[in-house]
Amino acid sequence: MMRHFQGAFALALSLQLLASSAASALTIAPAETGAAADTFNSWLDKVPARRADVRDFEAFLVQQGVAGVLPTREILLNDSSWSECHMDGPYSIAERAYWPHIINTLRYIRDEIIPAIGPVEVESGYRDPALNRCSDGAAHSAHAQFYALDLVPVSTISRNTLIARVCAIHARDGAAYHIGLGFYDHTRFHIDSRSFRRWGSDYHAATSPCARTGV
Repeated sequence: MMRHFQGAFALALSLQLLASSAASALTIAPAETGAAADTFNSWLDKVPARRADVRDFEAFLVQQGVAGVLPTREILLNDSSWSECHMDGPYSIAERAYWPHIINTLRYIRDEIIPAIGPVEVESGYRDPALNRCSDGAAHSAHAQFYALDLVPVSTISRNTLIARVCAIHARDGAAYHIGLGFYDHTRFHIDSRSFRRWGSDYHAATSPCARTGV
């Protein structure tokens, strides 16, 4: 009887700690200051259930061990075309069935990208079907399935150095994480965990700048 009570108490304590961690995770974005945080909070408040949905998403990140890799506000950024595509803000939350797709992407960013080039910021993440169509996204875009994040380094780094470092780790560990790697203008690059591949600014493998690095 005592053993059963102790087991139940331990389970209840674990659930309480998980709930506490999830609740505190939602303070990542509201605790920020500035126009971006204000915009995010305004977007959260436009739909009554939206804040609870984001809290559930952050609890899922805690459960998967990737909470805090990037601010939630950044992970939920959609695309710069949100206004002309008549979205109600620059953020979108993916349907729950897609949430597992972003986990390996975040692990790769935490374990490989950040150690190689330092902190990164998200330029674009999930694009819901309407936004993806409006912005002329590919029908099977990794962004539309919540596998992908477009990133830029926070610290000053040359494009050549960025390419050399990111291509090297992609050659070494990208296949193990199923990582797709694309490079765009300046220091913007794409990471997704849908499949191992690479491409350049015209979305073809042959133009990947990794070829110039020899990896």
